[in-house]
Amino acid sequence: MADRVRMNSLSLATTALSQTASFWHAGADLLRSKSLNRNSYDSGDWFNTLGWTGADNGFGHGLPPSADNSAKWPFMKPLLANPALKPSATDVQSATTQAQALLELRFSSPLFRLGSADAINTKVTFPVSGTADAHQGVIVMRVDDTLGADVDPALKGLVVVFNGSTATVDQKLPGMTGANLALSPVQSAGADPVVKKSLWDSAASTLSVPARTVAVFVQR
Repeated sequence: MADRVRMNSLSLATTALSQTASFWHAGADLLRSKSLNRNSYDSGDWFNTLGWTGADNGFGHGLPPSADNSAKWPFMKPLLANPALKPSATDVQSATTQAQALLELRFSSPLFRLGSADAINTKVTFPVSGTADAHQGVIVMRVDDTLGADVDPALKGLVVVFNGSTATVDQKLPGMTGANLALSPVQSAGADPVVKKSLWDSAASTLSVPARTVAVFVQR
């Protein structure tokens, strides 16, 4: 369950830390489920409920209506009947806390909200993608504030590592040897103990990020 919560948060991070408009569907931060319903617009409150307390996230309410789901019932039934797949209120609270940290990160620097296509094209790159140093399941995004107009006077830029893999990665970062990178204060002082294990080796130009974790490094 802890891994599922982390993957939910990492998935939300791909929009929360992206440029331009970003939104989450209602309850995504609460592990909201519609019991595997593939098309819930006409399924009523039984499947569309949104519980704010975390006591019931909607999973396991029964087999969803047949119209769009019956072909998948043989797969759905054992999953929906498995109590181990239903998160507790504590699990939901953990997901909510991680999601709120993502919102803090988004508004921790205007570099996450550049506001124009020109600024995005100038400053945002994915320096590892397509290279021999790339790891499967890992995306590295750099926002370089030394290029173009100075958007955040407190930073030279930032680097975000989305590690969707099942293991810690030591990710080489080209062109950053000697750079002053550190984990964002939002995360270094936050509630998630896992992301605090993220490290930057300046001499080796390598970022170490735990499994199923998004880490934001700021460049002073």
